[in-house]
Amino acid sequence: MEDSGLLVDGRPDRGALPYTEAVPSLLVTGGAGFIGSNFVHWLIDHTAASVTVLDAMTYAANEASLTGLPADRFRLVRGSVCDADLVDGLVADADAVVHFAAESHNDNSLEDPYPFVDTNIVGTFTLLQAVRRHGTRLHHISTDEVYGDLALDDPAKFTPTTRYNPSSPYSASKASSDMLVRAWARSFGVAATISNCSNNYGPRQHVEKFIPRQITNVIDGVRPKLYGAGLNVRDWIHVDDHNAAVWTILEHGVPGETYLIGADGEMNNRDVIAMILELMGEPVDGFDHVNDRPGHDLRYAIDSSKLRTELGWEPRYTSFRDGLDATIDWYRGHEDWWRPIKQATEAKYARKGQ
Repeated sequence: MEDSGLLVDGRPDRGALPYTEAVPSLLVTGGAGFIGSNFVHWLIDHTAASVTVLDAMTYAANEASLTGLPADRFRLVRGSVCDADLVDGLVADADAVVHFAAESHNDNSLEDPYPFVDTNIVGTFTLLQAVRRHGTRLHHISTDEVYGDLALDDPAKFTPTTRYNPSSPYSASKASSDMLVRAWARSFGVAATISNCSNNYGPRQHVEKFIPRQITNVIDGVRPKLYGAGLNVRDWIHVDDHNAAVWTILEHGVPGETYLIGADGEMNNRDVIAMILELMGEPVDGFDHVNDRPGHDLRYAIDSSKLRTELGWEPRYTSFRDGLDATIDWYRGHEDWWRPIKQATEAKYARKGQ
């Protein structure tokens, strides 16, 4: 059934569920965070899988993101991916593991790199040892930030063979975790795939992140904040499209391979803020400039042709504007989700002059 292009509950109407062939038992690490929780909802909506989430429930996690899931197909385990005994027992019961668990905020990595080394590197090592012991399929979620950045006038895009050149403690820790996965796949035969994705947006994203911070500021009557001149370019993809690609890779990807996930959504930060303001009925220049982030990458751009040609994946949200509009509607309709964390988040940014 072809995509109708209509939005249902803020998402494209996909018609018949496309992924119902397998009935796996999945372990999802970091499944109470932004992308992970959306992945769990996506699995419940589109597959017959049962899901166990392992999450340390740090500030970036939100149990409210997992409400309404069927008890016969979902359970939440609170714990760290660095806890070897806990991880081993959960992996032993799973047919496959999707590894989202990560510290992921660049600003936080500049203030205190240690949690990024611990979770992103030690946690991935712990998980790799467990899947190695049990012969369990693994998909590792990574980021395009491991490649560094591109010049604003460079026509090139990142590919699976682009040299790693991380700029921050966060991206360096993710690059390290990628290398561990590659080594365990080659040295020990672990059946692992890697995906490096462009910037996700959509429901259930923490209000410290760029797009939800601006949306919730406008809802509160506060002018959005723009780092520097706002010319930094990001390649945006709706979280549902990202998660559909992850499932495609998990089902059909070749172990040992890396796939890049992107939806050709390049846009600079200034234009994103202007579009948010326009969609929310505000003047497009109604924002304030704040201090730029140290080492702020200039441009990310994903070449996802390998994923599209080899595995047949295509994004459903081909219009960033449509996806952004649906995201704004979600935040307007779910103040109970983001309101409890908004004040503390803005207080933290105020202390840094951002």
